[in-house]
Amino acid sequence: MPRCKSDPSIKRVEVDGFKFPLGVYPVEEMTPRAGYTMLFEPADGGEETETGGEWEEWPDRYVFDIVVSAERVEPLCRMLFSLMPGRVYPILDVLGQDAYREIDPYISYDLLGADRFLEFTREYRDLFFEDGMVGFGAMCEDPFFYVFVDEHKIITVRAQPELKERIEKILAAFDLEEMSEPAGADSAAHEHRGVLLDDNSPDSLRFEEIIESLKDEWRLLLNVDSEKNLDEEGRDLGITPWRLVVRFDSEDGSPSAYVESALAANNLREAEEAAVDVAARLLGDVDPDTHQPSIVIADRLSREQLSDLLKSSASKKRARTKRAKEAQGASTLSLDPAPSETGTIKAGEIWLARVVS
Repeated sequence: MPRCKSDPSIKRVEVDGFKFPLGVYPVEEMTPRAGYTMLFEPADGGEETETGGEWEEWPDRYVFDIVVSAERVEPLCRMLFSLMPGRVYPILDVLGQDAYREIDPYISYDLLGADRFLEFTREYRDLFFEDGMVGFGAMCEDPFFYVFVDEHKIITVRAQPELKERIEKILAAFDLEEMSEPAGADSAAHEHRGVLLDDNSPDSLRFEEIIESLKDEWRLLLNVDSEKNLDEEGRDLGITPWRLVVRFDSEDGSPSAYVESALAANNLREAEEAAVDVAARLLGDVDPDTHQPSIVIADRLSREQLSDLLKSSASKKRARTKRAKEAQGASTLSLDPAPSETGTIKAGEIWLARVVS
């Protein structure tokens, strides 16, 4: 089975016996403090989510924010996950490449067996518990329980009051005390980094491959409003450039086809629909009605990023596969000229379309 291993050459930062995750560490002097805060949140929710789905109202709950030394994050999480029922909703955060959003938040609206969720946490433990580019967790509704390990490896637990005593006993078993200000890597100026070993060996998985696999296996959806195009401050961006990668899985078991495109769209939904159409037309021999497409990447680009992408595409010489040649010959897809750095762009413009594998 392909491995997910951290790079052994990365040195762990340790201060006063407190070990920081390999992928996130302070860059200024600080005093780390293991412990937790606890507060009560009254019932809320029951509203439509950003993706158009609807969660049940969240009940009254206690919130624990927990800081613990890196070597204790995984065992503590395993104890907390043991309080969950047999089926859960997985959650994944990725520090992505979108020009207007720092974190790509993914969530599943399909229940996954807790044993399957835990299997992936074991298989990708170095990613989940050491890498500074991801956060992950799971939640359930009956009983209401939420555990999330953010990209700093700070653990947040939300739980209905009936579970409070059991959580406190787990924290006490780890010698953790309630305090006003526990301090982890996020309490000071700090750096994030990816830590996975990428030695190009056949049994080594790259970061992007693992994220793609998790999105498939956990049935994750990008938890943003697909009908709007907002930045992190809630400002409407209007029409923006997008870079998308679409995957088509064949029915006969042959390797999947990936198509990269750069185009202009009003929002995520329009960008994804346009990218699927571009991919189907470019490949020529797939039908989106019978070959289910998967969106692997959907990032908004700044004008500078778009310019760099198009220049890179034009300057690099790439060997074409037989399939790509045939698709190019059969395709009627025409590309628009690259926009200037200040020129107006129109929804529906397509500047790049290429088979990437």
